[in-house]
Amino acid sequence: MAPADADHPGSNVRLVLASTSAYRRSLLERLGIAFRCRTPLCDEEVIQRESSDLEPRRLAERLAAAKASSLSQHEAGCTIIGSDQLVSFGGRIFGKPGTADRAVDQLLSMSGQTHELITAVAVIRGAEMFQHTDVSRLRMRPLSREAIERYVRADRPLDCAGSYKLESRGIVLFDRIDSDDHSAVTGMPLIALVTILRDLGFSIP
Repeated sequence: MAPADADHPGSNVRLVLASTSAYRRSLLERLGIAFRCRTPLCDEEVIQRESSDLEPRRLAERLAAAKASSLSQHEAGCTIIGSDQLVSFGGRIFGKPGTADRAVDQLLSMSGQTHELITAVAVIRGAEMFQHTDVSRLRMRPLSREAIERYVRADRPLDCAGSYKLESRGIVLFDRIDSDDHSAVTGMPLIALVTILRDLGFSIP
């Protein structure tokens, strides 16, 4: 069953994705269960500033939980999914670059190196929260500035953590990807999410 198109508080669909991400929406659609998308009611930038002392994994987990919990008062009786993703490299955290220049800078710094892609998910129903975090390791090929600029122009990965889209042309940037769940690399760990949702009573083929 296809999900509702947008924020729809009055809907009888009881699964809510706290995200405006087209990537996460597309991933959740693969499970074949009805859900609604709603914009999280939290400020990610504020949370990141207030959590600057956290290690990358804990920050991703805090952001995923904050997105889900921000809707819990508005979606009584619903199961709410929040997710977050960031790149950890050389003691730095890379999120969405926002501009082409920042995307090129991020990719240049990781060229020929290995980084971690951290994807956290939090599922809330009532007073209960279930969490899972996937940490993938990706090794980027040595790339010239010209090659990176050509990639950024082609794929426009400005809304992607780490400045690449593995589901698109971004796969050509890497010579090794170590991950327990490829769907986590593209935005949300579906293997773990299916387990959580089934335990909560959702029928998933």
